[in-house]
Amino acid sequence: MPFINDRLADNQEQRDRQRHANAPPRASRFVFEPERVMALLRARLVGQEPVLAALEDTLQVLKADLADPHRPLAVHLFVGPTGVGKTETARLLAEAIHGRPDALCRIDMNTLAQEHYAAALTGAPPGYVGSKEGHTLFDVDAIQGSFSKPGIVLFDELEKADTTVLRTLLNVLERGHLPLSGGTRSLDFRNSLILMTSNTGAADAAARRRRRDQGWRRWLGASPKREQRRLDQALRARFDPEFLNRIDAIHHFQPLGEDRLDALLDIELHKLHQRLARRDLTLTLDNTARAWLRQHHDPHYGARHLTRRLRTHLHPPLARALLNHPDHTHFHATLHQDHLHITPE
Repeated sequence: MPFINDRLADNQEQRDRQRHANAPPRASRFVFEPERVMALLRARLVGQEPVLAALEDTLQVLKADLADPHRPLAVHLFVGPTGVGKTETARLLAEAIHGRPDALCRIDMNTLAQEHYAAALTGAPPGYVGSKEGHTLFDVDAIQGSFSKPGIVLFDELEKADTTVLRTLLNVLERGHLPLSGGTRSLDFRNSLILMTSNTGAADAAARRRRRDQGWRRWLGASPKREQRRLDQALRARFDPEFLNRIDAIHHFQPLGEDRLDALLDIELHKLHQRLARRDLTLTLDNTARAWLRQHHDPHYGARHLTRRLRTHLHPPLARALLNHPDHTHFHATLHQDHLHITPE
């Protein structure tokens, strides 16, 4: 009876639509909003839009709770020269998700440059002093996070660690577990966002850019794809295939050119203005002072060089002005005889 079958199908379709309409909205166990996290990162990082776009995709996957429950939430490697924002990215993620830039477990890998330092991660082997206590460099609370917020783990300057140390991390990257040497417990990284940084290949890439800029090849322009292939080759030469194969994504941070200095200066001045605002103080800089702070930039040190210029050339005269004029709240910086001169307004 076609008519009755059609009516039954229509009634079932109406019931399905009504059930979907009355269903509660799909909720994520994570309380962070990817859009707000990325707004902070984009406000504080310069010249790394491809990296930020990839991180935004990762945060969307985490928010939708699609990550594999049997391994870390994500494993990312940041590569590139110093001072371009690799470590800062991890700190900004911690600030955006947990409210504090230090709300992460940071392991400085240059302190683990010898084979026996693997015990600093896994604890002393049985029979050695401290083996029963299971001491480790890892901050357990920062690793595990909470049900509503992922833990964040940063392995900084990865290439400086001994190969044996790196091999202790294979099970962490693959299954999210690190058994401690005492045998009594293991650390759980399955609710962790694991980030790693490395300068591998960056020095050679910078040297090639300098040679290119000084020769006839500068007219051909840069080839980002060629540079990325060379960096990938350097990574394969430094790290075992088993290690690289456990990384979800490798992000290439780009050097910061002269055209990025004004934006970098705005970011650093914004941080200073925030500190001054807590004391109801303000500081303005004229264009000559801003231009002078951007001078003599050394691209080898990235944003850190500009930060040091502010600490060396702006902070001391500002401190003297604040101490000499405690009753004033508004100050102005100008350039006078190759020095910044700060006076109350």
